[in-house]
Amino acid sequence: MSVVVVLHRPQDLVNIAGVVRAMKNFELSRLRVVTPKEYDAYRIEGIAHNTGDVLKHVALFASLDDALADCTHVVGLTARQRTAKRNLQRPAEAAPEILAAGEAGTAAVVLGPEDTGLSNDELDRCHRIVTIPTNPSYASLNLVQAFTVMGYELLRARGAAPFKAPRREAEPATQEELERLFEDAGKALEAINFFKTRERDRVMRSVREAVHRVPLDQREAKLLRAMCIEVVRHLERLGAAK
Repeated sequence: MSVVVVLHRPQDLVNIAGVVRAMKNFELSRLRVVTPKEYDAYRIEGIAHNTGDVLKHVALFASLDDALADCTHVVGLTARQRTAKRNLQRPAEAAPEILAAGEAGTAAVVLGPEDTGLSNDELDRCHRIVTIPTNPSYASLNLVQAFTVMGYELLRARGAAPFKAPRREAEPATQEELERLFEDAGKALEAINFFKTRERDRVMRSVREAVHRVPLDQREAKLLRAMCIEVVRHLERLGAAK
């Protein structure tokens, strides 16, 4: 996959670092920087720690045309509305097309300077224009914010890694295990005199409904049951249990 991020005339080193960090977060590694106001890889890595592998591949360009010369698909991020509606996309819509273009050639995601964004002339060079829905009265996002949204959608479109599996899998709690839990929960509540001003059956029915909504696995049911048992034992050791 060949997807490059192009920062056109960035003004703040901190924002370059923020984009570099987001690139590392979302598994992008090719950055092109066009006439930055300031560029210092050492200082950038001091801000965006452990990003040396990304910074090692940064390329500096004298013009936007030079940075895009080998690209076959160019996407510009902007809050500026365009009349060519057919070329407008949202990040989630744009991401699969960017990835597909990156398989066939080189796709570029372009962001403009922090104060003005991409000009109309610069947007004319873009095959697609991506806008991120925001408050219409305050539409412009920070450079790093905008890229982070786009980077996230690119990761999703590639198929983000699933949530890490628990260290130990546990089977769903059986009905027998749940009944033991409810019995011990009732004993614990009795021990602290919880039912003194409450109807026991109604309280325990609510406890059942809450547990059934979860539902619990065997390890969780055992843990909750152990907590209830320990409440009773602790009160017995204190001589306070009924």
